[in-house]
Amino acid sequence: MEERNEIETPASEAVEAAAEGAIPAVASQAAPAKAAPVRRYVQPPRLCYFCVERVTIDYKNVDLLRRFVNERARIKPRRQTGTCAKHQRRLSVAIKRARHLGLLPFTAEHVRKYGWGGV
Repeated sequence: MEERNEIETPASEAVEAAAEGAIPAVASQAAPAKAAPVRRYVQPPRLCYFCVERVTIDYKNVDLLRRFVNERARIKPRRQTGTCAKHQRRLSVAIKRARHLGLLPFTAEHVRKYGWGGV
């Protein structure tokens, strides 16, 4: 039984040598380098239309407001339109004012005509 305790494995010798500082532990186990991941299409950053064109947001300019409303008459989010936070807030206020005055619809035409149709 005493002989089994005295037998050392090569791995334990390497650990002891690394602990003494003779052999660096990383050099004995070289990991293969991983290939860089393939980059997908990166969309260029969107610029705020109102900042670039210096257009003022007005609730009476219905043609401009329709660009920022989807087919269900919901306000499009910033990530779709690219507007900055300041102009998105002003845009939502202008759209809501235009809705109250009857310049823009609250709901899409097919919802008004046929009902919600489900939920």
